[in-house]
Amino acid sequence: MLKYEMKIFIEIPTWLGDAVMATPAIENIVKTYPDAKLIIFGSFVSTTLFKYHPNLSKIIVDNSKSSGNRYINLYKLAKNVGKVDIAISFRRNFTTTFLLWFVEAKEKYKYKRYTQEQIHLVKRYNDFVNKSLNLYTKPDDLKIYLKKQPHKENLLGINPGATYGSAKRWYPQEFAKVAIALSNRYNIVIFGGPNEVDMANEIEKHLKEANIKNYQNLAGKTTVEELITKIASLEVFITNDSGPMHVAAAFKIKTIAIFGPTKDKETSQWNNPNGIIVKKEFDCAPCMKRECPLDGEKNHQCMKNITADDILDKI
Repeated sequence: MLKYEMKIFIEIPTWLGDAVMATPAIENIVKTYPDAKLIIFGSFVSTTLFKYHPNLSKIIVDNSKSSGNRYINLYKLAKNVGKVDIAISFRRNFTTTFLLWFVEAKEKYKYKRYTQEQIHLVKRYNDFVNKSLNLYTKPDDLKIYLKKQPHKENLLGINPGATYGSAKRWYPQEFAKVAIALSNRYNIVIFGGPNEVDMANEIEKHLKEANIKNYQNLAGKTTVEELITKIASLEVFITNDSGPMHVAAAFKIKTIAIFGPTKDKETSQWNNPNGIIVKKEFDCAPCMKRECPLDGEKNHQCMKNITADDILDKI
């Protein structure tokens, strides 16, 4: 007699950092249903996190925006899921409601906040799963499965990008000062996506002017999987971009996380004893704006007032 195979459809958050923060809740789902097969749905970037998950059945990349009518595309993607026991989404927009309507599932759950208190997003995601599935779990560590364990190297990683928006960006010249000061202790790796190549090149220009040669500029040159593996091999990581920051937390990398306009109490590294937050307190922060709305002297002051020395003091 064939054993029944439980299937769970999970729509993960779009942003890389949010998807990483959802992993403790997803691991608690797997602990509750250890033989279940997971169908992971989401952006190409976020779904890469689950490529080597032991319970993975398949990944469906949400490319519904790529061409044609998005809702027709979502309908087709939903029908590609097949019959599942549980469909659960960590998103709460209309497109999720539309998607779940057409997914054939015995039980369906869409993300909901259960408290207005200021709590960490990891806890919010886990509370949602507990309430939905009638569980009583606590969120454990962030979890990313790799094809093979990375070899630790004497590397300092710096990540000047910020997918969220310009308000979160620290300055290339300050990143360069940190890298130059620490180049006698670490080999330097500059990270960044395709949109951060110019910033990474500016940092590289400062390193060349200081006659620093022990660096790599990988901005725009890595796949998501390569980025994750490289971050996992670092000794120290300095970043203002939340996606790579949460990846580093999953591997307990010593991280200097630079916070400006976003809420560190809700989105700081989770369960990383080696994580350090650097921020400056201002009445306007955290504003949660993608671009600083202030003019003159007050423009971007939450980031302008953080200096290389503030970072070096933490290492």
